[in-house]
Amino acid sequence: MILDLSGVLSEQHTPVGDTVSCSMERIKVGGKFYPLRAKSDVHITVRQVEDHRLRITGTCRLTVDIPCDRCLTAVPVEFDLDFQREVESPAPGTVSEETDELDESNYIDGYHLDVDRLLYNEILVGWPMKVLCSESCKGICSICGQNLNEGACGCEDMGFDPRMSVIRDVFKNFKEV
Repeated sequence: MILDLSGVLSEQHTPVGDTVSCSMERIKVGGKFYPLRAKSDVHITVRQVEDHRLRITGTCRLTVDIPCDRCLTAVPVEFDLDFQREVESPAPGTVSEETDELDESNYIDGYHLDVDRLLYNEILVGWPMKVLCSESCKGICSICGQNLNEGACGCEDMGFDPRMSVIRDVFKNFKEV
């Protein structure tokens, strides 16, 4: 969704406040696509705080299905986005060096604010390092791929590597009683 910033950037500096719908259906992180299970409308406000500075505030709630890192079951992860950004306002026909280095250059283009791109950046900031369906998740069998949370598989438990039997015997001999 594109939001017009011409009212804020004009001589009157009229704040823009709007409720827009999120048009994202999925999000791409690390080369993989993750579907959005639920999304709310985005409440966004843009106002000029001083010369050449804009304050963008917004709220939104999204739920993304991310696979569990152990068993690959889809886990709904909720993102409660409540953001506030101060950005350099674009001057018509010019691009400053400072704006080029900042991340707002990818969601502000002239007099337009790309709300979906801004939300994408906020989601990336809050993306979890590890997602588990539960703390006691058993994962999947490394041989057949069976989800071990749903039940045991018929694969033979290899146990220890036979080449390590000598070391295992050493530990057994020196085990404290």
